[in-house]
Order: sequence, then structure tokens, then C-alpha cells
Amino acid sequence: MKNFEIRNLYFDKLCNTPGLMWLGQNTNHYEPHESVREAVIKAMESGEYHAYAPPAGFEELRKLIREDMGIPDASVLVTDGAVEALYNVCANICESGTDFVTTDPSWAWPMAFARRAGSNVVELPIYNAEQGYKLTVEQLRKAVSEKTRVIYLVDPNNPLGTCHTEDEIRAIADIARSVGAYLIHDATYCHFAEKFTPAYKFYPEKTIVTYSFSKWLGLAGMRLGAVLASPDIIEKLATASPNNLGSNVLSQRAAIAGLKTKSQWFPDIWRRQRRNQSVVAETAKAIEGLAIPVFPSNANLLVIETIDAGVNPEALVAAYQEKGVMIRQGTYHTKRFGERFVKVSLTVPELWADRFCDLLPAMVERARKIEVPPSLF
Repeated sequence: MKNFEIRNLYFDKLCNTPGLMWLGQNTNHYEPHESVREAVIKAMESGEYHAYAPPAGFEELRKLIREDMGIPDASVLVTDGAVEALYNVCANICESGTDFVTTDPSWAWPMAFARRAGSNVVELPIYNAEQGYKLTVEQLRKAVSEKTRVIYLVDPNNPLGTCHTEDEIRAIADIARSVGAYLIHDATYCHFAEKFTPAYKFYPEKTIVTYSFSKWLGLAGMRLGAVLASPDIIEKLATASPNNLGSNVLSQRAAIAGLKTKSQWFPDIWRRQRRNQSVVAETAKAIEGLAIPVFPSNANLLVIETIDAGVNPEALVAAYQEKGVMIRQGTYHTKRFGERFVKVSLTVPELWADRFCDLLPAMVERARKIEVPPSLF
């Protein structure tokens, strides 16, 4: 059986597991605000979904995204999820014989897109306490050259949850400008940061910001994201986009409602996920050998180091799946450091986070005895 089929069967089984607790995909599983639910129902009942949406997204949504990111002069292209946005960007700007510079760990799929376009992917290791588990300005400066076409920065980082300061973002933008590189600022987790600064403010001519509605608003299965960049770059991306007939109408109406009411309900979401971070961190630290390298996290997740406990991350994932809980192994993000940790997503009901904590001591023991599964995705 082909690997793609095996991977699909794996996730199909997860999706069809009744009552599965999703603590592995960083998606928001809290109940949506009533206005979001009402917007979807209204769009469905009115039959609005029978028509294609505007190709770049509803104008109201584009305006709200610009305002939410604090870059009102950027142009916006609404996409079928942030993954499609990144695919479109990489397909348009990556070139054979050039370098695509990113971090390790990072998010794997844009690297695959860059390689497909012929780019050489350069991964700069950041899993290091001495550098604060994030890319340093000196590290990036040494890595770039006239061959650098793209710098890809997930900020806040997935899976580590570190976030760059304004001064660091300014310096990273200056380095990109110095070699004429595009700077892709993947802002998927920006809503969970203590403070987030979009690089577009310092380098608007070649910064591309990608935006997700899966994490803060919880529209993961409805597939909605966006790209923010200069009008010239958006024109290039929109010329031959993967979907030139407009993104999901129901999703866009939900996003509009979510953005218009965000100030009313999202602070509570932020508080609740930080509460979950705290209980998971306290529980993990009480178990010999487990450690939390980054706390608090500026994303809606935590990394738990298992290596000093003698626990294989894949085995711990498999143990939790036996109990109807999904977490993610480090190798999903990084081959170099993946044997060190698991990742736990925490925009979930408190009951789920507490269940994870209650099970953790027993799951650590179970993982020491379990046969490591041949493949996890």
C-alpha cells in the first residue's frame, strides 16, 4: 500500500474514533461564539453557498484580517486554509538553485513545497536552551548569502512556542532585505503570543505573512486562511492560485463573525489555554525525567521532553491513543530533535487537559513497555 494511503487510513481512524480527545493538532476545540454558529447557519439557510465567493475573499473579511494583523496597507488573499496559502507562495517564489532558509524544528510542509520547486532547504537548529529555543540574528546572518531566495519563519514557533521580540523581527527583516530574499512570516499562532510583531511592518516590499483560522477560531475542518503581502505580490499569487473560484462561503461568513466579536470572547479562550498549559506543566515536572523546555508557550501547545525519562515519544503517543487521546511525536516536526519530545495541544476543554494529566504517570510506564509503532503521522 502506498504511503499516502497508509497516512490517510491513520487519520481516518482517528476522525472516526468516537470521543477522541484531540491534543495533537493545535486546533481549537472550544465551543464557538454564538455569532459564529449563527453566521454559518444563516449562510446555509439562505442558500448563499450556491454561488462562488469573490476570488480573493469577501471584501469585509479582507478588511477585518488586515485590521486584526495591524497592517492596514497590506493586500489580502483569502485561501482554503493556511496550508494552501503556503503552497501557493512557495510555488510562486521558490526557484531551482536557490536556498530556502528555515529553522529546525519548524513546520515540515513548506519545506516539502520548496523542495518540489527545486530549492535547497537549509535548516538552522534552534532546539537549544542557550539561544532561548529560537533563531538568533547572528545565526541567520551567517546562514544567508546571495543564493538565499526565501527565509521561512514560523513565529510563534511550532512546536516550541517561542516568539520573537520586535527588535529581533526588525533585525531578521533587515537581513532578508540585505540579500534581497523573500521573508515568509508564518503567523499561524500569533493570537496566542504575549506580543506579536509582523515583519511586514519593517520589510513590506518582500514580506509575506500567512494567517490561519484553524487555531484561534477553530475552523480547522472548514479550511480557511489568508496571505497578507504587498499588492504586487498578491497580484502574482492570485494570477494562478490553487482556487480561483473563491474560498468556502460558510467558512468566510464564520470568520467575519469571529473577527467582529473577537474582543468579546477570545480573551477567555486565551486564559483557558494558559490554564491548561499550567496544569500540564506542573504534572509533567512532577514525573522524574520529564521536562518542559519552554513555559509559558506563546502558542497553544507545550513541548514535553521525554528523553531523560527513557521514554520513546512514538511509544507515548501510541499509549495515549489506547486511551482515546491524541498527542503528537516530535519527529513530525524534526528528524534531528524528534526523539526528544512529544507535543501537546491545549486549546481544548479543561476536561481533556485534566484527563491527559491524570493519565500521564501510567502512560509513561506503559510507553516503556509498549512496542514502538512502525509509523505515526
